[in-house]
This record gives sequence, structure tokens and C-alpha cells, in this order.
Amino acid sequence: MTTPAEEIKDNTDDIVSSNVSDRHFDVAIIGSGPAGYTASIYTSRAKLKTIIISGSLPGGQLMTTTEVENFPGFPNGITGPELMVNMQQQSERFGTKIVIDEVTRVDFKNRPFKIYTGSEEYTADCVLISTGASPRKLGLKSEGDYSGKGVSYCATCDGPFFRNQEIIVVGGGDTALEEATFLTKFGKSVKIVHRRNELRASKILQERAFENPKIEFIWNSAVVDIKGPSKVATVTIKDITTGAETTLNAGGLFVAIGHEPNTTIFKNQLDLDERGYVVLNNNTRTNIAGVFAAGDVHDHRYRQAITAAGFGCMAALDIEKWLSETRGK
Repeated sequence: MTTPAEEIKDNTDDIVSSNVSDRHFDVAIIGSGPAGYTASIYTSRAKLKTIIISGSLPGGQLMTTTEVENFPGFPNGITGPELMVNMQQQSERFGTKIVIDEVTRVDFKNRPFKIYTGSEEYTADCVLISTGASPRKLGLKSEGDYSGKGVSYCATCDGPFFRNQEIIVVGGGDTALEEATFLTKFGKSVKIVHRRNELRASKILQERAFENPKIEFIWNSAVVDIKGPSKVATVTIKDITTGAETTLNAGGLFVAIGHEPNTTIFKNQLDLDERGYVVLNNNTRTNIAGVFAAGDVHDHRYRQAITAAGFGCMAALDIEKWLSETRGK
């Protein structure tokens, strides 16, 4: 019996190995996940020849999310991989071609746009970038071992799973304090571990955190290990100044040290902000006519599956309109 993650790979292996004679598309979507899949459903239903170049992890971050309870339409919840399998199958039903491959470079200087992978070159009249963003990680082996088993990167997504538990949040910026404050609605206590002795977060967020009786700060410290029989049970903290280590009981560890948008291949091609996120000029349009973006690759505020899907829908409608207008000239 295959798992949802294996099913995604099984569904696309045949596509990759087939001989693709025509590598020109109306719409090329770089990156899968809720934004890319949703956009492809709309563009393929509109009879636009659409390809998704999924990247090495089809489905994106949701492929590592065990339970999704806040995506509409699933009253009993659904796992992240199952949700992505459903989206992929719905996209394929309308004719989207899905290729599991990494885009290594792009050429947006002339139309049709050129997209290169390790083995192929594709061209497209229109491109949607939905490569997402990746959470910054602590770099611990145990962090990977317990990802989805008590280690999380999204309080809004996973907070309700940690009711009445002791929770640790790592970070000292706005995101860390926002996540910690949100988690106090569910956790018995929330400890914020920060490498320095002062916070980078805005003053108003600091005031709220300091005034919250459920929040405690552990200064000048870093997480060095995570343990538990099957999920997170303890977290080891090291004092950076003294070297002393302390083991704390914890049901959950939330890493809130920022995200990195997956936009390296678009540098010098598109306008990016100081953090590397794609800049949108008009709805989902980038600075290059015919190139659009959707999801976490530009959205550093919400970062939810449902908002990514919403941006994917918006981008698809913008793409349809743009192609109709340009081809009508």
C-alpha cells in the first residue's frame, strides 16, 4: 500500500520518462504546492496548455505536514500529503502535464520565455512562479528526526495540536513573539529561547509578550538537542555565555527564525525585495509582462495553504486575461 507521498511520485514517474515532443506551453508553472496546483486547475480548465515543473518535492511544504485541520472542505482534517495528492489528481484530470524536475535557470528577457531543467528546455508564453519559501532551520539532526512529531514551523497551522502542553519557541523577532503569543491560547506555558539578551521584535509585540503571564524568556541560549520516544518530550538548551546545558520538558518546539523565499534562480531576472521575495506590481503580476507569482514566494505575511491556493486562483485568472489581451492584439 503506497503512502500519499509515494503516490505523488508514482503518478508522475511515467510523465517524466515519456518522450515529450512538444515542449512549448501556454502556461508554465514553476513549483507545485497549493498555489501551483490551484492555478493549473484554472488554466487547464480554460483550455490553456499547462505544465507544472514541480521541483524535487512535489507538493511543497505540505508534504512534511502530518495533519491539516484548517483547510476548508475537510471536517475531519486531512494530512498534508493527501491534500496535495488530491490537488495533483484534480489538476491532471483537466490535462496539466506534471514533470518532477528542478528548474536550474530561466530566461525572461524575450518571449517565449525559456525555462531550463537539468535535462530539458521548455518554452512558454506565460510563466507562474510558485516556488514557495522554506523555513530557516536550527540545523540539528534531531530537528529533522522530530519534524512533524512535535517540531513545527507554523503556530497558526499546528498550535491547536499542543493544548495543555509545555511549548518552546525559538527566535527573537516579530514572528517568534507573534507565534508565542498565539500559542498561549493552547499551551500550558510558552518559553521563548533567544540567542541574545534583547529582542529584535517591535516594541508593541515585546510589551505584549512581557505582560503575558504564560510567556517566559530564556536569554543567551540555543537549542542543542531534541529527544522523545516517538515525539518531542524534552529539549536541551545551552547557555551561550557559560556553556551550561539544561534539559526542559516540552511537548512541542516551534522554530520561528524566519523563512527564505525560493527565488535564487530569479535574481537579476525579476524584482525582488531586500529579503528575496518576489515583488508584485499589479495583483499577481511581476515587473516582467507575462510573468506572475503566487503563494509564499511573495507572501511573507500569511503563509497558509488556503491563502496560497487563493493567490494561485488569482494568478490563473490574471494569466487568462493577460493572454487573451495580448493574443487579441
